[in-house]
Amino acid sequence: MDTRRVYLDNNATTPTDPRVVETMIPFFHSMPGNAASRNHPFGWEAEGAVETAREQIADLINVDPREIIFTSGATESDNLAIKGAFEMYARKGNHIITVKTEHKAVLDACNKVEKLGGQVTYLDVQADGRVSVEDIKAAITDKTIMICVMWANNETGTIQPIEEIGALCREKGILFMCDATQAVGKIPVDPKKIGIHLMAFTSHKMYGPKGVGALFVNRKNPRVKVTAQMDGGGHERGMRSGTLNVPGIVGFGKAAALAKEEMIEEAKRLSELRDYLEASLCEKLEECYVNGSVEHRMPHVANISFKHVEGEGLMMTFNQNIALSSGSACTSASLEPSYVLIAMGLGDDLAHSSLRFSLGRFSTKEDVDYTIEKIANGVNHMRSLSPIWEMYKEGIDLDAVEWSAH
Repeated sequence: MDTRRVYLDNNATTPTDPRVVETMIPFFHSMPGNAASRNHPFGWEAEGAVETAREQIADLINVDPREIIFTSGATESDNLAIKGAFEMYARKGNHIITVKTEHKAVLDACNKVEKLGGQVTYLDVQADGRVSVEDIKAAITDKTIMICVMWANNETGTIQPIEEIGALCREKGILFMCDATQAVGKIPVDPKKIGIHLMAFTSHKMYGPKGVGALFVNRKNPRVKVTAQMDGGGHERGMRSGTLNVPGIVGFGKAAALAKEEMIEEAKRLSELRDYLEASLCEKLEECYVNGSVEHRMPHVANISFKHVEGEGLMMTFNQNIALSSGSACTSASLEPSYVLIAMGLGDDLAHSSLRFSLGRFSTKEDVDYTIEKIANGVNHMRSLSPIWEMYKEGIDLDAVEWSAH
């Protein structure tokens, strides 16, 4: 029996680096203080550890530590940024511009804003998954207060034209909010240089623990404010109340420090592995397509469609051994194709047949070789059972076939 297990789902979450775990352990027992307890050494210790972590995280993205607000994760950061800015700047306008391929945390927060009386424009993307800056420009009205565009897409790894969007926001005096969850700690991210005013990211996508994230809030030129979404105690400069997760924050800080040291070399290694994975699969298999921009993308992500193979079914052939994501998400009783791939113009067949490979710090060449073999075997097996594949191989034009609806 094949008992090997390979983890290639690092965009969902990364394993916590053992060096990160080590720094967290004392804060669970021997240093148990609450960072808000200012009248004894345990509290001072905790507060000092939190501020050190805040500095490490600020250093990774080149901002002032006072601009880092701790949250429970990127979903909360997205919600605080979008709803908090909508409330704070309601006098100026009620219009937000975003993109159809954003993470659900952004799309659902924007949906909530609409229920509160806001207006949201959801822009299409081009075939490579990138939004057109011209489309953003055309969508701006005198009521536009914020543009929300992610740095890198979680499904395809496609990097958006954020420098141009930053320049447009500067020119128009509009807030730029960016969900940088998939980018921070993997590639250089500098929100101030880009002109980003609010930026969400999280620890567990960069080898830190789950349950802790951050929101960068610009302090100067312009000074940005958001209305708190969580009340009680006025922690985190009044923007996010609640007892701080000290062990988590300490781990987040260590993860940021390690990323700063290692990410450039790591990105080079992972992009080579990713390119090898893609080339090998597309060499072994016909009708194999890489989705998203090949030029503008994260170094560790490959989204590949295997035509005439259903992604969920394909995963059943190897999911005891390999952790991957499929382009289909199980919603209620029906399998819906990925809304990101559909927005990019892929047909249901290709969107349903896609797999996302996200490599990470602990991925090896052996892992990739094993994965290539398993996927190729799985695709060939699925196709051998498929009458549609048989028709395709016989040269029948499948687009011209009229399927009966029995």
